[in-house]
Amino acid sequence: MPQGQPSVVPDDGLTTRQRRNRPLVFVHTGPGKGKSTAAFGLALRAWNQGWSIGVFQFVKSAKWKVGEENALKVLGASGEGGAVAWHKMGEGWSWVQRDAQLDNEQAAKEGWEQVKRDLAAETHKLYVLDEFAYPMHWGWIDVDEVIEVLRSRPGTQHVVITGRNAPEKLVEFADLVTEMTKVKHPMDTGQKGQKGIEW
Repeated sequence: MPQGQPSVVPDDGLTTRQRRNRPLVFVHTGPGKGKSTAAFGLALRAWNQGWSIGVFQFVKSAKWKVGEENALKVLGASGEGGAVAWHKMGEGWSWVQRDAQLDNEQAAKEGWEQVKRDLAAETHKLYVLDEFAYPMHWGWIDVDEVIEVLRSRPGTQHVVITGRNAPEKLVEFADLVTEMTKVKHPMDTGQKGQKGIEW
């Protein structure tokens, strides 16, 4: 695909401009590092284009100071690019700590209801549903409903979903799917997570 040119031009009756402005669904999944990082890189590009960005963190603790959160909030408030809204679901829980499952499940469902409202209202141009694959994998959020909501969303809203174990139906539905595979990781040899690298 040299210089961003597609290798195939479909006979779908769309103009080049219509095809270029089609809303996309991205899925970043797999056991490797970098799923959220790639999504936030996409958010930086969207910010630069002046797009409104909605970030919905479904798993990471609300107490965890994520580096990308501070950076994107500062950029969003700068008035130079797009606005950034940041929402944290599931305060105090993660994919490692699932001791308060009923509360966590309810928080995930409430977060998904907010995403649905925002999509219906065309609140943002880009949605980052960080770690959203987990609530679907655990059965808290119905994947068929997610696909139907995304399929029928109005306008040209782009959605990126991250997390391990993305459901196969979602993978089949998405326009772009990247699977992060781990070849090697410092934690395999006992290295702890580091500031500026993991957060």
